[in-house]
Amino acid sequence: MGCVCIVPANFLERIAEPSSRFHPDYAAYRRGEITRGALIARLPHVGMLGDSVCMGIYISSVFSTFWRTRRCSGRNWFLDMDQSPDAIQSVSKRLEEFTPFVAMEYAGVGALVDHEGEWQNVFRRVLGTRNFSGQVSQLLAARRFPDLILISIGHNNVDWAWRCPPGELAQPDARLQRQAQEFRQNFAPQLRRVVDFARSQHHRVAVVVYGLVNFAAYFQGRAEAERRREQDRRLYPYLETTYRYLRSFHPAYRQNLVRLARMVNDELRALIHAVNRDRDEGSNVQLRYSDALADADLSRAELLHAIDGWHASVEGHNVLAEAAFEGLKPALEFVGMK
Repeated sequence: MGCVCIVPANFLERIAEPSSRFHPDYAAYRRGEITRGALIARLPHVGMLGDSVCMGIYISSVFSTFWRTRRCSGRNWFLDMDQSPDAIQSVSKRLEEFTPFVAMEYAGVGALVDHEGEWQNVFRRVLGTRNFSGQVSQLLAARRFPDLILISIGHNNVDWAWRCPPGELAQPDARLQRQAQEFRQNFAPQLRRVVDFARSQHHRVAVVVYGLVNFAAYFQGRAEAERRREQDRRLYPYLETTYRYLRSFHPAYRQNLVRLARMVNDELRALIHAVNRDRDEGSNVQLRYSDALADADLSRAELLHAIDGWHASVEGHNVLAEAAFEGLKPALEFVGMK
């Protein structure tokens, strides 16, 4: 999937106000000194890289899932500009309260933190999924590099039981450690590509890397959804479909998935500390790790989608949006989006 780029419909009206910090740019546009495109380029830009946790998606029949995946954009915790009362109170909507900006969404269903150039399986190619390296390449090729970049990816990389030899299923410690280290090895060069490119820009750039969601709490909600389905088979009709895509979601393997997710978050935290050690004083780039999503409470079944009991419901996206936005405050201060 390509980048979804959303420009607020009312941005001209907002920056026409004399009190707007973009009013001088608006005046230049009205005088014909700059084009509409150049005017939009002067607005703050916010980019999101991620996987299906960042998207308004759920699993149903093969055809419906394929169709929905190819068409899905927005309606998630990062990007939802719908003003109706039952819409998601997204990060984008919260940012819009104090500044017009351009939202750029690169996230893809099933996206992995990959080794650059690695072959993608048929499933991901059919869906048009771009893994982390592909999303970074798209980001770096954008006409306007963002002021704020959010990264929330890696949830598909903690499916430790997938293609796991029987011996390691019983004794998984070495496999979990190896998988966490491989995750860091693949994540690091892509993060450095983003940071190095950001350093070449003439504006301030904040990069926020979110830890993986709180799987321990998440599986409490999932277990409640499973109990409800046992009592009424009409509920969560595609709940069992989850196991076809993520073997480690099976109850027998969940405890070690929770362990691996925590290990991955430790690796992310350490990686960002290492990258920041090399940063020059007075750099135009701020790189931060955030536990905001890892600390979000996803322990209620209502936070999971009513169709698959796997992906987030509207209420679940609201929980993630609130947590993610709270984790952004230092970055917003750094780039002047306050």
